[in-house]
Amino acid sequence: MRFASIDIGSNAVRLLLCNVYDDGKEAIFKKAELVRMPIRLGEDVFRIGSVSQEKIQALCKTMKAFRLLIEVFGAKGFRACATAAMREAANAAEVIAAVRKESGITIEVIDGKSEAEIIYSNHIAEHLDPERSYLYIDVGGGSTELTLFEQGHVVASQSFNIGSIRLLHDKVTKEDWAQLKNWIHEHHAGHDLMAIGSGGNINKIFKLSERKEGKALSLLKLTEIYYFLKQFSVEERITRLGLNPDRADVIVPAAKVFITIMREAGIEKIIVPQIGLSDGIVHLLYEDFIASGQGG
Repeated sequence: MRFASIDIGSNAVRLLLCNVYDDGKEAIFKKAELVRMPIRLGEDVFRIGSVSQEKIQALCKTMKAFRLLIEVFGAKGFRACATAAMREAANAAEVIAAVRKESGITIEVIDGKSEAEIIYSNHIAEHLDPERSYLYIDVGGGSTELTLFEQGHVVASQSFNIGSIRLLHDKVTKEDWAQLKNWIHEHHAGHDLMAIGSGGNINKIFKLSERKEGKALSLLKLTEIYYFLKQFSVEERITRLGLNPDRADVIVPAAKVFITIMREAGIEKIIVPQIGLSDGIVHLLYEDFIASGQGG
């Protein structure tokens, strides 16, 4: 079976094409392709409150291309979800209408709670120590989602207006940071936590750490990489470290968010399974497909 998902984030728009193999006992999800376009809707929205006509056209063209790829792939179902930037865009309805007209794709603008729930639907908890408590941290361009779970069950989740694009444009307030820290202090008491990180920036940081897949990244190592990256200019991160231009500027503020959260929660290690919203959407599409009886 094949499914596709589109994650319309504040920094980039991603198309995930995924194969699902079901032997009747367990479903195995294998990424066939991940296509990423750094449109940066949040660059407009967090500065001027709406998406510019230039970026609307770029998004429409991207979605037309994604629709063709989905059709060629032969997906049994797909879903397009937009997060923080589209939640705040004053002209979100105009953007959605333009995309629907140009590509035939209907964008769902999901709230922070739904975003956290979709990310959690990856069932990562099933593969971790059931005796431990975990804090799932997803840092995007416009928002950060935190989900606390223990024994495989969600205890609490919250979305915060803190993200790498917002930080780049100095759009995160002291009140935003205070809200994040207060939530952590309220919910982490009594929990010996380990973190789970998702998002393109923590994935890249994990690769830079040269840790083996499945191994945890320490807060100390994460902090070392943060200061290592910070000493270079954006241009140097591109030319000397080989980072993509749309990653080179946001990776440092994103690392700062992870470090702040881990320090506030007293967390020493973070697992980076390299999954995110697009993976969660595919899981839900598959589950809905099976529940409808079509999988039989």
